[in-house]
Amino acid sequence: MKKGFIFDLDGVIVDTAKYHFLAWQNLANSLGISFSSAQNEQLKGVSRVRSLEKILEWGDKTISKEEFNRLMREKNEEYLDYISKMDTTEILPDVPKILDTLISKKQAIALGSASKNARVILEKVQLIDKFHAIVDGTNVSKAKPDPEVFLVGARQLNISPENCIVFEDSVAGIQAANTANMISIGIGDANTLHQADYIFKDFTEIKEEFINNLVSARKV
Repeated sequence: MKKGFIFDLDGVIVDTAKYHFLAWQNLANSLGISFSSAQNEQLKGVSRVRSLEKILEWGDKTISKEEFNRLMREKNEEYLDYISKMDTTEILPDVPKILDTLISKKQAIALGSASKNARVILEKVQLIDKFHAIVDGTNVSKAKPDPEVFLVGARQLNISPENCIVFEDSVAGIQAANTANMISIGIGDANTLHQADYIFKDFTEIKEEFINNLVSARKV
């Protein structure tokens, strides 16, 4: 049975979250707003626009539309500078092994990310050829927990949502997968991702037997 395996990018395939954190922290500090790693966790899977809105809310700041757009551009330019230096060493443990296992089993693989830089990152880490479909911030308008990104991914793979499996590291992403009626697999902290159908610390914990079970399983 052919299934659709949809992967988030940041925190699942590569750890670009650290670069987002640095760029958002610098932006917040420039506005006199303190920005913690805990607050950064709340921006995972959230669009750039909504992330800046949340930072302004936390700092009780109001700025003009022009200033808002300028800050978004500057944040993205700083982030792009970080990712321009990325290479294959940035891939998280056992991600290539899992992708190659799925390819060997002739399964369909998609990326489902809010990032508008997803293709650039996949090219930098030399994984772009592993994906049959790439859905990113340029293809969708609704941010997770809205399921749009995963539903578009399923459609591009030509596989029904109930036959798709999502790998996510954010609460919003898990909620999006569940709303889409897909099997949700959390990658990260079990307490944070408790709404997922399955949870693993990272891909090193996922065995081939589990993949085989996913291929034959159905969302209940």
